[in-house]
Amino acid sequence: MLKHWPPLNTLRGFEAAARLGSFHKAAEELHLTQSAISQQIRSLENYLEQPLFFREGRSVSLTDAGHDLLSTTQVMLQQLTVGIRRLEQYRKPNQLVVNTTPAFARHWLVPHLGDFHRRHPEVDLWLFTSDEIPDMTTQTIDVAVRDDISAQADCGFRVLLQDRLYPACHPRLLAQEVQQRTTLHGEREMDWSYWHTQGGEGVGQKLQGLNFSDPGQLLDAASQGLGIALVSALLAEQARVQGSLVALTEQTVRGPKWAWLVHRNSEGEALTVSFCQWLEQRLAGSSGLNGDPAPAR
Repeated sequence: MLKHWPPLNTLRGFEAAARLGSFHKAAEELHLTQSAISQQIRSLENYLEQPLFFREGRSVSLTDAGHDLLSTTQVMLQQLTVGIRRLEQYRKPNQLVVNTTPAFARHWLVPHLGDFHRRHPEVDLWLFTSDEIPDMTTQTIDVAVRDDISAQADCGFRVLLQDRLYPACHPRLLAQEVQQRTTLHGEREMDWSYWHTQGGEGVGQKLQGLNFSDPGQLLDAASQGLGIALVSALLAEQARVQGSLVALTEQTVRGPKWAWLVHRNSEGEALTVSFCQWLEQRLAGSSGLNGDPAPAR
């Protein structure tokens, strides 16, 4: 592994020259002299101990090593650019950073955000999704709303609701024979083994089928008619209202607990208080948790 990285300016000069096929054009783009670009490229080649360009008079072309490095450099610079631009979010006035899972964001929070924005237009909300549980002590996050978190240091922790799970499918699958329906498998509580251990009745689920690690994708697949799935009552609320998902039985079982973490530096701030109060009210009124869903007849 390299002990030192080449200077960033040499990589920028290399990327521009390689992309444009010209040291002169690269110099114009970066507002440098052509000799400065040439020096950067020579410095990078000396560092890597191999040529990156074929030089033929005023024209240049990439060596095989140059082509290889170009793809890597472009990805790296793009990621760096995006990361630096993202930092602007932290300087905005009235900024509120909310972390949640991609599934909760897509299937519950985003469909309700219009209501929050109408009520609190002063809040500049940044929705930051992640599969991993955030570390609130090291990440700049005001509120985390997830079904996989527990108490953390320097944070207020509160369980908001107990989700319910039930088997469901797209209405058109009801016309199929039970044995013909594909079974969709999820992870954690969305695995059919959990339904079985909680005393769930059989609805024709099979061991084989299609498998999903993300509960949001599992719900999408069920809503599109790919098969039967064990779904979250909270996340499936919109799909049921839209008529793309129906319950296969009146029975439900206990699902994951949705909770929030609120960083102590944000707990008393008006923006955080507004969001948390709104969130509690909306969750309390979620139709997916007001009793068991009625199965299709």
